[in-house]
Amino acid sequence: MQNKGAVFLDRDGVVNDNRKLVNKPEDLILYSWTAQAIRRLNDAHFPTFIVTNQGGIELGYFTSRDLENIHACLKQQLQTANAHIDDIVYCPHYHHPCECRKPKPGMLLHLAQKHQIDLKLSWMIGDREPDILAGASAGCHTIKLGEHDVIADYYCENLRQAVETILQSPLRLNDIKEY
Repeated sequence: MQNKGAVFLDRDGVVNDNRKLVNKPEDLILYSWTAQAIRRLNDAHFPTFIVTNQGGIELGYFTSRDLENIHACLKQQLQTANAHIDDIVYCPHYHHPCECRKPKPGMLLHLAQKHQIDLKLSWMIGDREPDILAGASAGCHTIKLGEHDVIADYYCENLRQAVETILQSPLRLNDIKEY
């Protein structure tokens, strides 16, 4: 098994502006630094994933098909900038008890198993406490965007700064050898 770390990203507030709800593709507004930051992760050979709570599905604000269209739009915008996300998973629940809704680590654990990721060498970047709790519970290093949070390993202003923190860390993927 390869000793491979990854970067898990929350979506709203990390990758895209979340001042307005994203219920359809035209609502998705990427931050100006998003594509370049993700491309830097791609260039450094970090598998990059999005893990996002999307309780609006259960609440009836949009459908899973709508969300697929939003994520297709996201992938297209990144592709235009020569960047890509390796996989996207979401939790459609809001009230329904589940193991996937952050702060539970279900989505991260699922992706780690699916893509053979070593969570101890991985990072979770989020803008809310549930993101950080999910990452910590999964065994990842955590970066909180925005206000300082004592439970996060690091905090940064935005995704661009978070990616620089990762690339300067001793956990760089290029320095990792196979078992």
